[in-house]
Amino acid sequence: MNKVEEFEELRSLLFSIAYRILGSVSEAEDAVQETWLRFDGSTTLPTSAKAFLSTTVTRVSIDVLRSARVRREEYVGPWFPEPLLSDPYQDPARSAELADSVSMAALLLLERLSPLERSVFVLREVFGFGFGEVAAAVGRSEAACRQLLVRARRHMQAGRPRFEADRQERQELAARFFDALKDGDVGALQKLLAADVHMAGDGGGKAPQLARAVIGAENVARLLASVFPWKVRIGITFEPHEINGQPGAVFRDRDGKVLHTLALEVLDGQIQAIRSVINPDKLGHLGPVADAWAVDREVKQVRRRTN
Repeated sequence: MNKVEEFEELRSLLFSIAYRILGSVSEAEDAVQETWLRFDGSTTLPTSAKAFLSTTVTRVSIDVLRSARVRREEYVGPWFPEPLLSDPYQDPARSAELADSVSMAALLLLERLSPLERSVFVLREVFGFGFGEVAAAVGRSEAACRQLLVRARRHMQAGRPRFEADRQERQELAARFFDALKDGDVGALQKLLAADVHMAGDGGGKAPQLARAVIGAENVARLLASVFPWKVRIGITFEPHEINGQPGAVFRDRDGKVLHTLALEVLDGQIQAIRSVINPDKLGHLGPVADAWAVDREVKQVRRRTN
């Protein structure tokens, strides 16, 4: 194969590595493009294209993450990963690790790690790279990488949620949730929510968002039921879709533009967390983005006229 064919064969793997390190679709795509430029510009042919490209995309991602961390510390409100509708890389032998590692909950745990810990964890635990390959990718000794992995595992296991194994059960629960959401049925919603459920939104100061996280089944159910039926009345629609490997939906305005995503974290037959991404900067990869402020104003106008 020539360089282009070798790169295209590995593109999905490279993106999936970069996304897990960065938590950003746009930054991961940029990292993959930079990796191609370095590969294409290389005057020597590497012994292993996979090793060269994986190392390059990892190092590019580490550099990007280090600079991104400063921005994230100054971020307005909660920071959530950019929603990913489907992971382009599939490996039946590691399907459980891949699905778990791309969830919103897991990516938020990865945010607690240093860039090196995060990269070592992703390469070793998620993609099954050997320690020699991991060491070459991050520019550290194998012994150092083993220590980095020990620390990363400790952080991840301390906060890692357990997800329902039965995908069909999760999808059925999500379907009941969205039916109740559309109808504004507080009782039905409350039955689906864990007692300590929490709901938060990521608007980044660029779209309407909750002032703070809402905690508790009754509080969350009442808030949802007080907002979403009004959105339906002004033409807001939603399409059920997996968001980062978990049940969720993409919400659109009457013109079909993306308003926000909603992801559900399900455990023991109940919804434990609800996370919405409404920051327009994080939705562009899903299609044209709606004006969330305009939608918010219209909802308030309709409610005032009705009341």
